[in-house]
Amino acid sequence: MTDELLEEPDDATPLTANERHDLIPATVATRADLNEWERENILIARTWALTPRQLARHDPLTEEYLRLLHRRMFDRTWRWAGSFRTSDRNLGYPPHLIAPAVRDLLQDVRYWIDHRVFDDDQIAVRAHHRLVVVHPWPNGNGRHARLFADVMNARSKRPQFTWGRVMDLTHAGSARRAYIAALRAADANDFAPIIEFARA
Repeated sequence: MTDELLEEPDDATPLTANERHDLIPATVATRADLNEWERENILIARTWALTPRQLARHDPLTEEYLRLLHRRMFDRTWRWAGSFRTSDRNLGYPPHLIAPAVRDLLQDVRYWIDHRVFDDDQIAVRAHHRLVVVHPWPNGNGRHARLFADVMNARSKRPQFTWGRVMDLTHAGSARRAYIAALRAADANDFAPIIEFARA
């Protein structure tokens, strides 16, 4: 694996050596190759997740579904796709707290929906933010959380978020900076910036 393949944006969570070893495609040599491979994998998963059949078939507010969604997003890229992270990171919950934190999140989201605590956009964005905070996966946490929010919107027959009108927020740039700033505002319980970004 080349050094270029390992280059990530400064605010990205780096993979461990073992996690990098579980890369599936042998043809990936650069970060650009990896980004493109992951993007194609995610587009296939997005099409699958947002079909009426899959929306009707799955309850997204289960750990099983979160794992399935991540696996579908990265099953052609990483052998650990759909498996919770087992190593510490510079952000996110310690590995032994991930499963209970995910269960708490899903219970909270179900309560918010059942009791109309927030409007649909707030619920989807808050669920997205909590998933990012927990950071359950070795890689793809933001992308997974955004698609999960989009699934929630689709199930409630709401328009999809545009997420800053940028197809890929993995690259450094103004859209990624705005997204990270909005997540940090949400850390302080100010969800207006992330809703504005999601609906831009």
